Amino acid sequence: MTRLLRGAYIVWIVLRYGLDELVLTSFQKPWLRVIARIVSFGRPLHDPRGVRLREALERLGPIFVKFGQVLSTRRDLLPLDIAEELAKLQDRVPPFSSDIAVATIERAFRKPVGQIFSAFEREPVASASIAQVHFAKLVGRDGTEREVAVKVLRPGMLPVIEKDLSLMRMMAGWVEGLSADGKRLKPREVVAEFDKYLHDELDLVREAASAAQLRRNMAGLDLVLIPEMIWDYCQSDVIVMERMKGIPISQTARLREAGVDMKKLARDGVTIFFTQVFRDGFFHADMHPGNIFVSIDPASFGRYISLDFGIVGTLTEYDKEYLAQNFTAFFRRDYKRVAELHIESGWVPPQTRVDELEAAIRAVCEPYFDRPLKEISLGMVLMRLFQTSRRFQVEIQPQLVLLQKTLLNIEGLGRELDPDLDLWSTAKPFLEKWMADQIGPRRLWEELKNQAPRYAKLLPDLPRLLHDYLQHGARGRDRRELEELLAEQRRTNRLLQALIYAGIGFALGLILIQMLIRFQLF
Repeated sequence: MTRLLRGAYIVWIVLRYGLDELVLTSFQKPWLRVIARIVSFGRPLHDPRGVRLREALERLGPIFVKFGQVLSTRRDLLPLDIAEELAKLQDRVPPFSSDIAVATIERAFRKPVGQIFSAFEREPVASASIAQVHFAKLVGRDGTEREVAVKVLRPGMLPVIEKDLSLMRMMAGWVEGLSADGKRLKPREVVAEFDKYLHDELDLVREAASAAQLRRNMAGLDLVLIPEMIWDYCQSDVIVMERMKGIPISQTARLREAGVDMKKLARDGVTIFFTQVFRDGFFHADMHPGNIFVSIDPASFGRYISLDFGIVGTLTEYDKEYLAQNFTAFFRRDYKRVAELHIESGWVPPQTRVDELEAAIRAVCEPYFDRPLKEISLGMVLMRLFQTSRRFQVEIQPQLVLLQKTLLNIEGLGRELDPDLDLWSTAKPFLEKWMADQIGPRRLWEELKNQAPRYAKLLPDLPRLLHDYLQHGARGRDRRELEELLAEQRRTNRLLQALIYAGIGFALGLILIQMLIRFQLF
């Protein structure tokens, strides 16, 4: 009955905001278009379709708001006006009772809250659809008191999420079965992606682990602060972390008054993003202004503060190399290489003609290169490339869609801080250096050092293993065959010795090259 009532409420919201017209009029079946005209008759639908969709999702509640946020990242599937409107969705969720938050904390740690914290602020400082945050003071094992932030999961979220997800799956099946564009929009795939994000966010220990990994990765960069997780007080529904103090990055007037260099701040944001993506392959994928602050503490003045690590993106070495080569080719306006990379990666059908794909990519990118550099939007280029990908049946990789969403956030944020920010020229030296490190002698030397223990263990065993193999294969054969096999074995041993000597010589040559590089003679 609960599911039926929830479904009825969703249908009412769909009719109230004219979303039935938005969906049904795209169907090819005549009787469905007739239904759409009848249902929408007499309703004032003056607002654009994107606005109506955003407002409907806000009325349906926080789960649908988060679904709209995820949907806004799929610019490869949505019309531009709808994607841009959905990007405005924010979690506007009232906080839950502080008594419930205290009860959750006490249940997680099996102690009264007064025994855990020396002080606890019952009024939350932030509230979202999944959790809310309270400030507190914690006495450490050494007796010192430190300020902390306590993130508490909103109670009863899992049943609500499961009910709404089941309805979303059902509606996705309807859209896929009835609409001519249904299969191209991949509604079931989008809902499955949203399902994964939501369930990941429900486990706060996973978020704490992601924060710890990012903190380690960024330790030597001195551009961003990430709160330390206090692991003695981390559970799946409550995590305690170092309290971070700063100014929200959206409050640019306050930042200027504090003396923050806005142009440097914008450049640093780009550096942080590309470092996380291309050096580490592990990046903060929810970098909207609500999750980013700027430190004004004298010891860390002007550094970024990152918060909320419920969504992180990961890239394999293959993904990183593919992206770096694509970006570098874009910078050099080598559109043929971009087309070849798409085919080599298997993201477009192998029978795709390189010249046709090259022409389509050139049509997307060339107009932007003709503008002044500060007017070029890398995010817009990526969005248009995703739209072009439909024609060539490009397989959209979920991790790269998350990357695109983060890149759009970074670029928008950077332009707010510095309207003259040129993301292309800021990123180009970083990518070219990264590519040089990947394919140069330094990279080869690093790989040899990493693999040296494995080779050192394998090489001494090779003659014995080969001898055993040859002897095993020689059993049951006549004397002549055995002599031939033994002669072959001796030749193989001599070849192995030659290879070992050659390897030693090659390694010495690499050491010499490394020394020349270090002393800047090469």
